[in-house]
Amino acid sequence: MKTDYDIIIVGGGPGGLTAGLYGARANLKTLCIEKYLPGGQIVNTDDVEDYPGFEHISGPELSKKFEDHARKFGLEIISDLVEEIYTEGDVKVVKASERTLTTKAVILSTGGSPNKLGVPGEEELAGRGVSYCAICDGAFFKNQVIVVVGGGDAAVEEAMFLTRYASRVIIIHRRDQLRAQKIIQQRAFKNEKMEFIWDSVVESIEGTEKVSHVKVKNVKTGEVSQIECAAVFVFVGFVPNSRITREPLKTDEKGHIITDDKMETSIPGIYACGDVRHQLVRQITNAVGDGTTAAMAAYKYIEELEDKQ
Repeated sequence: MKTDYDIIIVGGGPGGLTAGLYGARANLKTLCIEKYLPGGQIVNTDDVEDYPGFEHISGPELSKKFEDHARKFGLEIISDLVEEIYTEGDVKVVKASERTLTTKAVILSTGGSPNKLGVPGEEELAGRGVSYCAICDGAFFKNQVIVVVGGGDAAVEEAMFLTRYASRVIIIHRRDQLRAQKIIQQRAFKNEKMEFIWDSVVESIEGTEKVSHVKVKNVKTGEVSQIECAAVFVFVGFVPNSRITREPLKTDEKGHIITDDKMETSIPGIYACGDVRHQLVRQITNAVGDGTTAAMAAYKYIEELEDKQ
């Protein structure tokens, strides 16, 4: 079976680049297609301090190390936007905006995006007090006031995690009660470091060099107030980039791709790694492990394909 590549990886974040490293190192012709810059979301992270071996490293610097290491073993990386993936027998077709390629196996490292509030100051102060990941950034705000926006399971659980660091965590929710599971709510209400502002939305995030306060509007009274804080953590949903295959992949109710322990999806020969996959946490370390497994599973899958011919 002749194809353009043995493995095509869609998405060049930590998981995708790790998969590329292992695929190329296994002497497979491996391509990574990334729509922006190699490194994925960590390119936009100022400081990474939870990746083993690096107490402090900037996101762009760590991304470059991932990229250089993968290229050293022969990974090819191109910039393009993948629009659709479909199968023709054992061949996988990857249709991008500038080219259409064939491959024996595909690894999806397409990640996803946290929903944004869309308020003034959010984009400008991203990485300078505005965050979407408590595990990633919570430790930067020890003994300071943190605002959390949201009322679902993720928002409340992440807020409770942030109480490990913060002097006070204030949850702002647009309704008069949380949407999180009752048991999670009970734990939150018992936490002495947590406060709740009901029936309210964040109107703007303020600060010059970093976050200094938020303006909050009560949706029932229209009253606007100001809350001094060092950080705003937004948890109003995460949208995985999983709708990329012509034949729908099996996903959970939120759209995360369901895989087996080999990272294989419901379509044989298509694997998933990192944030797009259904799993407990979304961290660089998870993505790297997923990418390793996916590449080695793809290698064995290709071997079996070739044995059948």
